[in-house]
Amino acid sequence: MAQGTNSVRYGDITIEYEVRRSKRRKKTVQISVDTGTVRVAAPMRTPNGELRAIVEKRAPWILRHISEATLELPPKKFVSGEALPYMGRDITLIVESADLPCPKVNFDQCCFRLTVPETLEDEERYKVVRGAVVRWYRERAAELMECMVEQWRPRLGDGKSPRVLIRDQRRRWGSCSPDETLRFNWRVVILEPALMEYVVVHELAHLTHPNHSPRFWGLVTEVMPDAQERRARLREEGRTLPL
Repeated sequence: MAQGTNSVRYGDITIEYEVRRSKRRKKTVQISVDTGTVRVAAPMRTPNGELRAIVEKRAPWILRHISEATLELPPKKFVSGEALPYMGRDITLIVESADLPCPKVNFDQCCFRLTVPETLEDEERYKVVRGAVVRWYRERAAELMECMVEQWRPRLGDGKSPRVLIRDQRRRWGSCSPDETLRFNWRVVILEPALMEYVVVHELAHLTHPNHSPRFWGLVTEVMPDAQERRARLREEGRTLPL
């Protein structure tokens, strides 16, 4: 398989792409983006100019997928001076050591002040700090989701209050089970309140319509007219989960 690297200009952006030719490929030219690398699979005899024209034509699609591939944020180190997200804001983390048996988290709207046992070493210290932060997030998520469910529930029906659970759901913000239990990802508390409310309304609407039918979306939009705009913002937030 022959290969080479080329580039095209799209506005002010240079798109580099790797060409891979194959005798087995007869007609079609395929473009893929893998971890930010653009690959063009082509038949052996396809002219370079033709491949360049195809890449230029697909430039918007390529750039969109490159952006999505590179949106992964570096993992948090959970050290002093680092910013942690909470309700749409970046909050400074301050980690201190003291003679105490277990970690303690204090939040004063301006910073997370976390005190840990002074005997902890590097790797153990990271695990303890992260564990304490996650537990704090889970506790806040439980409080906030309970309140928001009670606030929005009367607008979506007059049934009994659903059970609310907090879970570690990396790929989902929330879910509604057949027994009418609402489960929310603890990471929901990193979102701004408007997006947290959308997650709550979405799951409450499933108590009436356990699907994504037009009637479901009609109910969501009825109680939250800007639901689609909030949904789009939530999807963007979901691509860059920092925790």
